[in-house]
Amino acid sequence: MIASEIEIDIRFSETDAMGVVWHGNYLKFFEDGREAFGKTYGLEYLTIFDKGYFTPIVKSEIDHKAPVYYGQIIKVITRYVPAKSAKIQFEYEVINLTTGELCAVGKTMQVFLNKETRTLELITPDFYREWKEKNQV
Repeated sequence: MIASEIEIDIRFSETDAMGVVWHGNYLKFFEDGREAFGKTYGLEYLTIFDKGYFTPIVKSEIDHKAPVYYGQIIKVITRYVPAKSAKIQFEYEVINLTTGELCAVGKTMQVFLNKETRTLELITPDFYREWKEKNQV
């Protein structure tokens, strides 16, 4: 399994009135993780767009384990999950580097939409099949 990591400093704007990271920001942290993964492994959003596709999220899951507070630092680990069908799947871990706690785990699933027709692609696009072969996933 291939993976990437990114560290994020928690900003005041990401917290609620109690100073705890608002639950909805975890999807943003997952997004940050996917962008870091794409840069590391050559699967960036603009590359996918240039190949003629959008990749919207069609499923997301988050299990919250421990709180994260303003001023702490987290690490987001993003792991690629291979699939035979025309989709991109990731699993995530959010670790609080300040406390060492596992704070959240999650998953996302993206599909390919033709950018011109906005129709779902049921067959794996050639560029993605080639990317999978190159990365042996």
